[in-house]
Amino acid sequence: MIRHIVLFTAKDKAHIDQIIEGLAVLTTIPHARRLEVARNRKTDQLGNDVDVVVYGEFDNETELAAYKAHDLYQESIRRVRPLRELRFAADYNALTDARLASTAAKNQVTRRSVSTGGG
Repeated sequence: MIRHIVLFTAKDKAHIDQIIEGLAVLTTIPHARRLEVARNRKTDQLGNDVDVVVYGEFDNETELAAYKAHDLYQESIRRVRPLRELRFAADYNALTDARLASTAAKNQVTRRSVSTGGG
């Protein structure tokens, strides 16, 4: 599964809602397994420059490429590009590229350490 994450900053904070509306067009493109567009809640203690987040999940590279080739993708770019300052994008395969820490695995390690006296 491919995860697609795009972060946007607005040229003018007054345009954030327009950016979200322009990006919301993407949610109607059929190739994504999941696609979310959201305003950044800006709760990070170190940096809150990002205004809008797009998060997508795609079954494979082919589906991601079809999404990017769709006419509505171009429509979204046409609407958003004049309003945004920066755009950062990242794509990765969640099955092969990501290192995953699960709560269950962490709990197993903790239980083993406690039961064997390790630390």
